[in-house]
Amino acid sequence: MKASNVVTLLFIAMIFAVSMENAQAQKGGQMVRLARLVIDEAQLESYRQFLKEEIETSVKVEPGVLTLYAVFEKQNPTHLTILEIYADTASYRAHLKTPHFLKYKNGTADMVKSLELVEVDPLVPGMKIK
Repeated sequence: MKASNVVTLLFIAMIFAVSMENAQAQKGGQMVRLARLVIDEAQLESYRQFLKEEIETSVKVEPGVLTLYAVFEKQNPTHLTILEIYADTASYRAHLKTPHFLKYKNGTADMVKSLELVEVDPLVPGMKIK
C-alpha cells in the first residue's frame, strides 16, 4: 500500500473518531456533576493552591476534561462547589488516575471536612461555556 493511501486512511479514521465523539456529546454522553466541599479553615489557602494547580493542569493536558470550574461562597469561604464536565465517563475514570489528580487528592485528604458528589443533567447538553 502506498504511503499516500495510508495517510488518507488515517485521516478518514481520525474524522470518523471525531464525528463519533461529537455524536456522543450531542446525545448527552457527557458526564456532568457538582462537587460540594467544606474545607478546614486553617488549611484553606493550602487547599486552594492544590486545587488551582489540579484544575489548570487537568484542563490543559486532558482532552476529556471539558470544564472544571470552582467557586467559593462569599459568606462561607470554606464552602465551595466545583462544576465538573467530562466528555464521557471513560474520560472521568482516566482523570482519576492522572498524577496531578492523585497529587491533589492525596495532598488535600486531611483538609476536606465534607464532600458531596451530585450527578446532574445539563439543560443544554454539549453547550460550550464561554
